Amino acid sequence: MDLLKRKIDQDLADWKKNPDRLPLIVKGARQIGKTESIRSFGRTHYKNIIEINFALQKQYKGIFDNGFEVDTIVKNISLINPNLEFVPGETLFFFDEIQDCINCATSLKAFRLDGRFDVICSGSMMGINYNEIESNSVGFKEDYEMYSMDFEEFLWAKGYCGEQIEDLYQHMLQIKPLSELEQTVFSDIFREYMVIGGMPAIVNTFVKNNHYGGTLKMQQQILLDYEEDITKYASGLDKTKILNVYRKIPVFLGRSNKKFCISKVERGARNREYVGVVDWLENAGMINVCYCMELPELPLKGNYDPDNYRIYFRDTGLLIGSLDEEVQEDLRANKNFNTYKGAVYENIVGDMLVKQGYPLYFYKNTKGTVEMDFFVRDADSLIPVEVKANDGATISLNNLISQEKYGDIAYGIKLGNKNIGFNGKFYTFPYFLTFFLKRFLKERKK
Repeated sequence: MDLLKRKIDQDLADWKKNPDRLPLIVKGARQIGKTESIRSFGRTHYKNIIEINFALQKQYKGIFDNGFEVDTIVKNISLINPNLEFVPGETLFFFDEIQDCINCATSLKAFRLDGRFDVICSGSMMGINYNEIESNSVGFKEDYEMYSMDFEEFLWAKGYCGEQIEDLYQHMLQIKPLSELEQTVFSDIFREYMVIGGMPAIVNTFVKNNHYGGTLKMQQQILLDYEEDITKYASGLDKTKILNVYRKIPVFLGRSNKKFCISKVERGARNREYVGVVDWLENAGMINVCYCMELPELPLKGNYDPDNYRIYFRDTGLLIGSLDEEVQEDLRANKNFNTYKGAVYENIVGDMLVKQGYPLYFYKNTKGTVEMDFFVRDADSLIPVEVKANDGATISLNNLISQEKYGDIAYGIKLGNKNIGFNGKFYTFPYFLTFFLKRFLKERKK
């Protein structure tokens, strides 16, 4: 597979420049490109890489059996492979699939205190194993969460350069409409991204072949791999219940209110029987959970109903892969989507917000007269974000902005198949600019 440019590349380079760098744990779902990115970084920045995969090379699990002193670990690695070199200051230890070896996380404190070698760990962080890893080496490691490719990385894969992408942002910042050609070209590419998603192997195949052939099969295989991981790693929880929830996500997204109801996952199911299941899937990097706010006001955290939520796939391509085989064609042609059209757009906007560091919240009042898809915030105010699959009315958005009882809301954002604009109440942006939202809200007033 050709190596795709990723945002983690620069983040790892910045980590290397920091003289006080801590051992790094790169966590995230499977098959999002963690291993390839870390391996490429290691080759570029170090003379030697000691790469150990605890899932594939089980003989290395014993390197911590005699304690966690770095000299002891190095000696034990050398016993297994005497050809490796350990040059202080020029060697990176890359421990992959650390969820299969909890002792590895304990060793990070020793590596940090020793100081001769840099360490990067990676893993799918599934289930209770990650909780064990979290409690080890506190204060002696740094966590980094990696996601599947965002739309900017997809544009890089398609050959667009930083200057072209920055020009898009300047249009957004200056509220300057895009040309018809720009709007058409980037809308078409965004529709490709919606169908393909951000899994690097799938993106690579699509870009190389310049057609969708084989991509649906790859998406479906990743979904099967994730189910296999659930069966393998969900210790302490009922694996059947986790699979039940994971497989039902498309069903609830296809309903008008999209609310996820445990009672409808299986006959007679109760919330108390499913405690921890949704958290497990979220911690594993497989889903995004969007909670209903009790009131549309600040602060966001502590102002939501933990039992009222929607579940989205972390990668929209996997949502597409979970649906009927005809769906890819339908989405490309922009037809036959009905309720699912809104679900796919909401899923991808939620994914783009999470990749910028936003938690997900929505609002729907008890009467159902005011409803909003997402909320973000700037330094001063709460910002409703409306996702419009069709060019319909924006009654809820106008009410939230205009009515005095919603005092924390000063303006809003409407995302749709629209050009850039501002009507004094809310900004209008095309979907494909959503990945710039956090930067825009930070720089807007400047």
